[in-house]
Amino acid sequence: MDVFYNPKGVGDVLIVPLEDGDRYEVKHDTIGDITRIIDKDEKVIGYNIFRASQHLELESTGKITMTEELLNQLKKLFNKNNLTDSLEFDLSPKFVVGYVKNKSPHENADKLSVCQVDTGDEMLQIVCGAPNIDANQKVVVAKVGATMPSGLKIKPTELRGVPSNGMICSQKELGLPDAPKEKGIYVLDDTYEVGEPFIF
Repeated sequence: MDVFYNPKGVGDVLIVPLEDGDRYEVKHDTIGDITRIIDKDEKVIGYNIFRASQHLELESTGKITMTEELLNQLKKLFNKNNLTDSLEFDLSPKFVVGYVKNKSPHENADKLSVCQVDTGDEMLQIVCGAPNIDANQKVVVAKVGATMPSGLKIKPTELRGVPSNGMICSQKELGLPDAPKEKGIYVLDDTYEVGEPFIF
């Protein structure tokens, strides 16, 4: 899970997005320095923590990966303001090294492949359109819940009728410098361990 802190551009505010929502149909309520962002269905889709540096230990700026330590600081702040909102977030890494165990053709699309990918703790079925995808490759997997550098949030989906849970990433999709212009997923070398977080 990622949160965002840009004191120069936005001010001393920690942005905690939980879900996508229609930003034109939201309301806010503020308790102390915590603002809840609520969608039209009365669901909390995020928080803004004002005067963040006074409440939290933020050692970096930009996109920050939520840690147990930062989450515990948030929980203390919520308790201090008598806010009972559940802050039980999934903090498992969302970008991991995967191993393509099997690749088969998609029954309804010539350019798509159906892959069975081992991510260390689970086997994911992922539909992939990259021309260079193949079995026995180590790849970067964006799991369900990941937010891509483009802002795209990875969700369970169906592609031409076949379920897909996650995304096998290219260097360009990961925003890596010097990404090749040709289409294709990022094939990792054998020094990477299946299931380890992919840091970029």
